[in-house]
Amino acid sequence: MSRRQLVRPDPSSGWGLDDDDTGCTVLHVDMDAFYASVELLRRPDLVGTPVIVGGGDRGVVLSATYEARRYGVHAAMPMARARRLCPTATVLVPHHEDYARISAGVMEAFRSVTPVVEPLSLDEAFLDVSGAVRRLGSPARIGQLLRDRVADEQGITCSVGVASTKFVAKLASGGAKPDGLLVVPHAQTVAFLHALPVEALWGVGERTAEALGRLGLRTVADIAHTPVTTLVRGLGEATGRHLHALAWGRDERRVVASVPERSIGSEETFPRDVDDARYVHRELLRLAERTASRARSQGMAGRTVVLKVRFADFTTITRSRTLRERTDVTREIHATARDLFDGLALDRARLRLVGVRLEGLAESATAPRQLVLGERAHGWRDADGAVDRASARFGAGSVRPATLLARR
Repeated sequence: MSRRQLVRPDPSSGWGLDDDDTGCTVLHVDMDAFYASVELLRRPDLVGTPVIVGGGDRGVVLSATYEARRYGVHAAMPMARARRLCPTATVLVPHHEDYARISAGVMEAFRSVTPVVEPLSLDEAFLDVSGAVRRLGSPARIGQLLRDRVADEQGITCSVGVASTKFVAKLASGGAKPDGLLVVPHAQTVAFLHALPVEALWGVGERTAEALGRLGLRTVADIAHTPVTTLVRGLGEATGRHLHALAWGRDERRVVASVPERSIGSEETFPRDVDDARYVHRELLRLAERTASRARSQGMAGRTVVLKVRFADFTTITRSRTLRERTDVTREIHATARDLFDGLALDRARLRLVGVRLEGLAESATAPRQLVLGERAHGWRDADGAVDRASARFGAGSVRPATLLARR
């Protein structure tokens, strides 16, 4: 499908959407198979083939190309199952620093169009373009402009939904995938919704769908034409009224400009349960390095270091420590995470996963820093900066702590 193709539903569906975007100033922009698409920038030889991004047989799928999705592979699926479903897929390890860098470029493109950008994750966001129409043209034209810019600047594709509400815009972007644009005219909103299954509504998970099924409700139109009192009796006050409103296209939520990311982190599921503290210490260093690198790439520093530990029985605990001042230094984050881990005194308990997270974020350029009498002119922060520059030139991992060069 061409990136310039406007995706429209099958005319035989009966509700005849056109591309009238009058009043449709809400855009939902979603990258297509984001993590997999970013990995293919490293491996262009794999374009058009099934690719799964994830780690080990005991981890989960982070992303998959559409070629792999045809086999039933999807995000959050256990890697072992994904390999069974698509044994011919190429499995690539994730590079989180690349995702953060490209996401920052995408969000910068969004904010060049409108300051009212509400990110939902690294790879999707709502935009209110009402203030940009006079300058840049119709909402659909703005959506196409963004698609072109993301493709030209970042080398990946995205899909755009254009509608009068957030809920419908998100549905539209899903209908446009992959690599398309779909306008849901304001006057056709109800017709668009009523043709969908109940699972399309926000708030309808597996249990709610079962409850709706017991009421004989299979489509959004069924919900719309069911009395609110019936829905409330079957689903509860909040859910019943919420779904009835959505079924008629009523969504009063506005696009809210984002607040800075509250945390940056990384975690690792081990190939097998481990009880060796030295092994865990090395993994904590790897995760601290990854977390600190992401923080620096976004110009952020954090004051609280959080350790996450998951045991073999899936019990999960977290421990945190707030530092005197914010940091983006690998050595400081690792030392804190290691102290937190040692403080658990686990006595060779078997672990499945560990994670490191940095919270209490602020822009590193404006974060106060306590000067130390007799401090060296150059320290670990400068060393990290040198590593970042080397990684940018020669690739991630080109310079690493000697400890991480040991056999895992």
